[in-house]
Amino acid sequence: MHVYTDPLKQEQLDWRIRVQIIGGIAQGLLYLHQYSRLRIVHRDLKASNILLDSDMNPKISDFGMARIFVGNQSRANTNRIVGTYGYMSPEYAMEGLFSIKSDVFAFGVLLLEILSGKKNTGFYGCDSPSLLGHAWKLWENNRALELMDPLVDVPSNSLIPLRYIQVGLLCVQENPADRPTMCDVVSMLNNEQTILASPQHPAFTVGRRTIVKSSPREGTDGIGSENGLTLSLIEAR
Repeated sequence: MHVYTDPLKQEQLDWRIRVQIIGGIAQGLLYLHQYSRLRIVHRDLKASNILLDSDMNPKISDFGMARIFVGNQSRANTNRIVGTYGYMSPEYAMEGLFSIKSDVFAFGVLLLEILSGKKNTGFYGCDSPSLLGHAWKLWENNRALELMDPLVDVPSNSLIPLRYIQVGLLCVQENPADRPTMCDVVSMLNNEQTILASPQHPAFTVGRRTIVKSSPREGTDGIGSENGLTLSLIEAR
């Protein structure tokens, strides 16, 4: 789903379509984390793993790195870190720790990418190390709406775009405990009465490569199962 950074296709993505894509991805992750028979952490949520149908409805794809959480397990750790810089949460990239909050971080990156029309990986400009850093700098200076893709005709007198930016920043907080759950995110996006916390300095991610650290062993701080899913596609609901 790099359509939002393709100059030839960006104009097709008006505000309504971008909201639809963001909401669909959020609902899909909520299903994986909370409503699926098996609780699933995707671990590699990124733009290229979001498929769009002819009606621009998003579908989360590529579950090759997904992990199943069982019982009351809330997180796991691994010595084999696989993923894509720019979307990986700092605790996963640096310590191999992952949870549903790792997916929340990746969702926040995606949200900010869709709003801005820019990729987090390979972002240059404004003396910021990443799109996240750029978004934070604008937020701190009360200029957050400057993050929006200039091709988007943002509704006049609407606070919704600013709200979406705030949700994105909350999702990319450095501490996993400070990030909302996807249930919270869906509520924040759909209910303007939901009060949002003030985001703090987010985690900045830099780099443009997929990294793989190999180790003969992989462990969890709970009993996690290796991915045995045959799912290749889950439609956002």
